[in-house]
Amino acid sequence: MLEHGGNLHDAVLRYGRPREEWLDLSTGINPQAYPVPQLAPDAWHRLPEPSTTLLEAAQNYYGAPQLLPVAGTQAAIQALPRLRARSRVVIAAPSYAEHSYQWRQAGHDVREVRYEQLEAALNTCDVMSLCNPNNPTGEKIAPETLLRWAEQLAARGGWLIVDEAFGDTAPAQSVAAFTSQAGLIVFRSVGKFFGLAGLRLGFVAAHADLLKQLADLLGPWTVSGPAQQIGSAALSDRAWQQAMRSQLQESGKCLQQLLASHGIASNGTPLYQYWPEARAAAFAEHMAQHGIWVRMFSHGVRIGLPADEKGWHRLQHALSAWAVSTIQQEEK
Repeated sequence: MLEHGGNLHDAVLRYGRPREEWLDLSTGINPQAYPVPQLAPDAWHRLPEPSTTLLEAAQNYYGAPQLLPVAGTQAAIQALPRLRARSRVVIAAPSYAEHSYQWRQAGHDVREVRYEQLEAALNTCDVMSLCNPNNPTGEKIAPETLLRWAEQLAARGGWLIVDEAFGDTAPAQSVAAFTSQAGLIVFRSVGKFFGLAGLRLGFVAAHADLLKQLADLLGPWTVSGPAQQIGSAALSDRAWQQAMRSQLQESGKCLQQLLASHGIASNGTPLYQYWPEARAAAFAEHMAQHGIWVRMFSHGVRIGLPADEKGWHRLQHALSAWAVSTIQQEEK
């Protein structure tokens, strides 16, 4: 399996620091989770029949004409490549590594292409997959561009896959409303914005025929009864969603400004910041010594939001120490 953020158990074992003493900033998951409502008495007893309440709430929230609930978008990322014969696949990079990995595992011809080169690569592939906004860099592609690409790919039986797992803070950028057209597939996640990653709930928006094929492949009871009930409540709570978007916009700006005040020029979304860091391994090690777990890549570093004031102070202290050490390194 590939390495992902949120692997705090590894940090506990590697550094011998108890779990409760870590500040985990290794994911872009909202640290202010949606308050889980009380479940129906039979939530754990009954098999999870498809919930029309969940489906209607999701269609209203995402603006999509048809959706398939899945056990987290990871389930769809793994299954979707199995619905096509061997294809030429372009994956936007750097990005969420599972996209490239799963298409390769299914035997397709995969090529990773930087975001600024995707337009030029459009005529060389049958499938194009990208995150919008991108995880981890925060790069974005305008909806009108995505719709044009989807139309061109669909004309020759191709697909455009848009992973909008981090799209909740900028709903106007979503193309989920246009997924009734063939060839456009959109992934949405309840785990990130709502802070409910453990729920394992996501959605695929696509043409009805493709959703039926995917549902047949995934099989019955893919989403648990408790996940359906909690997801229905979260997706219907407009007041919480509006307040949280405002809060995250402010927190995201604070994180970017904090990094900038320590000489780090970052980009990202309201849920995380990223920057290309030449000393990524050294930075991650430095933060770990301060009890802060970050997401390190070969090409840079991503940091999520602290949950409280204490966490913000810990991050500021560790960044100050890093800035001092950087100056000392440069003076040697």
